[in-house]
Amino acid sequence: MVGEIAEYFSKTGFLFLQRYYKGIYMTRSTPILIGLDGGGTSCRAALLAAGVRHEVTLGPANVSTDFDVALATIRDAIAALASRAGLAPADLAGAQAHLGLAGVMGPAIAARVARALPLSKVVVTDDRPTTIAGALGANDGAVAAIGTGSFIGRQAGGTVSGIGGWGFYIGDQASGAWLGRRCLEEVMLAVDGISGDTYLTRRILADHGGDPEQVVLFSVSARPVDYARTARKVVAAAEAGDPLGRNLMAEGAEYIRAGLLALGWQPGETLCLTGGLGPAYARWLGEPVVPAQGSALDGALLLAARAAEAGQ
Repeated sequence: MVGEIAEYFSKTGFLFLQRYYKGIYMTRSTPILIGLDGGGTSCRAALLAAGVRHEVTLGPANVSTDFDVALATIRDAIAALASRAGLAPADLAGAQAHLGLAGVMGPAIAARVARALPLSKVVVTDDRPTTIAGALGANDGAVAAIGTGSFIGRQAGGTVSGIGGWGFYIGDQASGAWLGRRCLEEVMLAVDGISGDTYLTRRILADHGGDPEQVVLFSVSARPVDYARTARKVVAAAEAGDPLGRNLMAEGAEYIRAGLLALGWQPGETLCLTGGLGPAYARWLGEPVVPAQGSALDGALLLAARAAEAGQ
């Protein structure tokens, strides 16, 4: 059993966990671990039991955007994991779990989530600790996590710090949702003749029937995930040389660079770009980047394993 768990973490890049499992669980059964990464676009959850990893992906789970929907998604994910593993939901009650969720802005909402779940050993945080743990493992460095939302984090000397992650309406700069909204803003400026018309502005306007009024109606009800669907078009246009696309990517990259420097990161330190859009910023940052050791979901499992170790 111990060897199987150690082999799993070895394959995901977390070699140092072999020591934990060999030293802690040699004389007792290995606990069930649950990790969950919930964001504005999807919720991914994994369960590690008997040396086997089971994984499911469901819909959005941002607890600040819609708490009830997010909680229902999380519960469904836990139930689905139990089914995949051939376990009854009650079998997971004592599992060690770590949930990294977009929209967790403080201990109050974290506690509210934890109270509502059928788990007795659960830690709920925002998605920064899980993303940083997944990307860096035990190593020092920085992470710019750019998906539907965004944040920037740094790990140095065992201390983790982060900025951003304040949500779409007052933050999430460089994110997919931010790119989509900024693009529509520039589309309307082009419609008014204030800024230049480009291939990207024409394409986005065409997506709305060529009618500026439809763009406005879309903006009234659009959620962050809706705006984020435009982000890939911005990236593609920038890569093709479209002036607006290039300007928007450069603007996002400048925010990332400023955030890194604010955290004390220095050029030459390890830098990972994660999330659905993170890697797309590599050329615009002009800094060497390294692949993440693992995903935020791997990081959630890693933090669950550390909590299990601490509880032994």
